[in-house]
Amino acid sequence: MGIQQWLFSFKGRIGRRDFWVWVILWVLSMTVLFTLANGGMLDFQMAAFILVCLIWPTTCVMVKRLHDRGRHGAWGLLMVLAWMLLSGNWQVLGGTLEWTVGRLIPVVIIVMMLIDLGAFVGTQGENKYGKETLDVKYR
Repeated sequence: MGIQQWLFSFKGRIGRRDFWVWVILWVLSMTVLFTLANGGMLDFQMAAFILVCLIWPTTCVMVKRLHDRGRHGAWGLLMVLAWMLLSGNWQVLGGTLEWTVGRLIPVVIIVMMLIDLGAFVGTQGENKYGKETLDVKYR
């Protein structure tokens, strides 16, 4: 599998290694991006725009990894839910409900998805989403 299919196509399956390569690249990119924005070297709107541009490749990688685990790509919407819950203003709920909805639930979702996608082996052999996983050729 080439880099273009890895980052821009929802078809196929990828293994844990290629999933973690993308997660690490994404975390490093976000760290650099928002460090530059906090330092005044980059406008926050530009940083947010770059973040939005990285949503597509992140979704493609996650869907292919879900396919390898034998799951439909719609399971990735759990990450959208977690992001929305983290972004929400839950102060109106007050007390422990604010903490539970705004922090605990999204963190549990994100951790469980990372464990599921990053730690467990995918379906052996062919499944309904494609043939055996293909390693990404980074050259």
